[in-house]
Amino acid sequence: MTTFWSWYITILTLGTFVALFWLVFATRKGEPKGGTDQTMGHAFDGIEEYDNPLPKWWFLLYVGTIIFAIGYLILYPGLGNWKGVLPGYEGGWTQAKQWQREVDKAETQYGPIFAKFAAMPIADVAQDPQALKMGGRLFATYCSVCHGSDAKGSVGFPNLTDANWRWGGEPDAIKTTILHGRMAAMPAWGPILGDEGVKNVAAYVRQGLAGLALPEGSEADIAAGKQIFETNCAACHGATGLGMAAMGAPDLTHSAGWIYGSSLAQLQQTIRYGRNGQMPAQEPYLGNDKVHLLAAYVYSLAQSKEQVAAK
Repeated sequence: MTTFWSWYITILTLGTFVALFWLVFATRKGEPKGGTDQTMGHAFDGIEEYDNPLPKWWFLLYVGTIIFAIGYLILYPGLGNWKGVLPGYEGGWTQAKQWQREVDKAETQYGPIFAKFAAMPIADVAQDPQALKMGGRLFATYCSVCHGSDAKGSVGFPNLTDANWRWGGEPDAIKTTILHGRMAAMPAWGPILGDEGVKNVAAYVRQGLAGLALPEGSEADIAAGKQIFETNCAACHGATGLGMAAMGAPDLTHSAGWIYGSSLAQLQQTIRYGRNGQMPAQEPYLGNDKVHLLAAYVYSLAQSKEQVAAK
């Protein structure tokens, strides 16, 4: 801030302290030697207030708060451009400096542990109990807000405990997803296919590919839907609907992988209007070593102990 405003704030703040000191001492009464029966001169519902001074401890507590405030403003910034003299902070204390100090301390203490696991293959890390506990805490902190505390996901966020992986379920693929994030886009086909085309292809996906029954009374041409799928959808999802990990196109033969819902109406909405999803890159926040550990934890969620060991 400018010099003017710095001095303005400083003088106003210090002047307030002076006024508070004057007020508390100027209005303080001495303890009466024999007590007093004098009242303040007003009553409410028969209750009167005696004209006695505050208890001494109360007075000292008030003075103590003022002294504490002055000490605080000496150590911490608060008087204009004054940066404070708190030990351990060059150039004065700030929240950013305190945060960085705590991060550096944690890195010094836990960095070697993360580095040890980062040097191991992800499949091996996924068998280490200590690593899984650490990975679980990382997941709870950074991932559970979207994927849930049980990692089973919700609408728009995939379940990480099954075998349906849009971008690949191998250890390195999972790590790449966490490190760099993913951008997924399902184009809107409504303007191209029309309402009938959307209904037909949605019915084909639900019944023809996933083997799920259509709602009673549904009017759709499954054969026409299959033809539309082979012409327009197979390029991403494959001719048999098994998906394509390179493009993030989900497997349509298992409804468990349909993160936006598996009902006929939800499928129609997905096809008609499209979907857009983003998995944010975690490398800027966690770094390679922590992501390596987190990838091992996520990998372990969808694997039995025998499967992990076989890798």
